[in-house]
Amino acid sequence: EVMRAFGVGEVIESGADGVAKGDWLTGFIGVQSEAVLPAQALRKIDTRLASPRDYLSGLGMTGYTAYFGLLDVGQPKAGETVVISAAAGAVGSIAAQIARIRGCRVIGIAGGERKQKFILDELKAHVALDYKASPIAEQLAAAAPDGIDVYFDNVGGETLDAALGLINRNGRIAVCGGISQYGDMDNVRGPSNYLQLVAQSASMRGFTMRDYMGRIPEAFQALAQWRSSGDILFREHIVKGIERFPEALGMLFAGANEGKLLIEV
Repeated sequence: EVMRAFGVGEVIESGADGVAKGDWLTGFIGVQSEAVLPAQALRKIDTRLASPRDYLSGLGMTGYTAYFGLLDVGQPKAGETVVISAAAGAVGSIAAQIARIRGCRVIGIAGGERKQKFILDELKAHVALDYKASPIAEQLAAAAPDGIDVYFDNVGGETLDAALGLINRNGRIAVCGGISQYGDMDNVRGPSNYLQLVAQSASMRGFTMRDYMGRIPEAFQALAQWRSSGDILFREHIVKGIERFPEALGMLFAGANEGKLLIEV
């Protein structure tokens, strides 16, 4: 079967009311160069407001996931310490910037010196940690001596354990994903010190965009305004050619992408 994936595309022929040749649509188009799809499964986008790729990046589900996951689930307050894992990735990079905009002290975690530099210089986070350099629990403890108020989790595993060990009273953990666990879904490892949630009266909640589909205009407007004012940037990592899809998919698990990974067909 065609592998499921979000995409944007230009209409070359339409038999649906309200959809005309030349319109641009987004939705689950799939990993294919052409598609025949029902109009109700897609959403029209305005390429005069932003480029098509923006609607897959910061002005699409990636940006919306960061927006609602951080603000609705994490509920950061000015002056709090917010930790973002996979902070150089698609969702994490936007979540880190939103936390900064909200006046928080932002600690970003990524792999490698180049990503550290990106988190500091371009995302303007306060601290960037390289989980490949030394044990992440030790790095986090040094970077957050007063504990963690909000942890936005993209990776799970030992990084989640480390964040739980430092979670403050009434802290919040937003579980967006667990990239460290996807390679062996039959043996997913949960947090070993989850009782910290009890000790600290903290909360840990998972979410998906299915919870927020009715509020997309809110997120789009906020993200577009922040981008227009220069408060936030979107970064895309573009691979050209659908034949490179297997290579691109592997990049996600190797952490080789910086920003939103897209395939230009």
